Amino acid sequence: MKIKKGFVLRKVGGESVVVPVGEMSKQFHGMINLNETGAFLWTFFSAEHTVDEGVAALLAEYDVDEQLARADVEQFVKTIVANGFAE
Repeated sequence: MKIKKGFVLRKVGGESVVVPVGEMSKQFHGMINLNETGAFLWTFFSAEHTVDEGVAALLAEYDVDEQLARADVEQFVKTIVANGFAE
């Protein structure tokens, strides 16, 4: 899974926000607010990775158990795919 090109992650007022740019701004009119974990996963999945790789990356970055990390990554991927943000 990989995030489609055409989105930029920025810090605005201490918040992580994803905004569409270029052609993607014609398709998606809005912003995506992400928490710290969401911003980490967005950045991670900006390159091609599997869910298992995402879980491993989350475990390496945060003090969290594997079950919670897997649930978070699976929900993130499900949301990204359902909203058409994944290639």
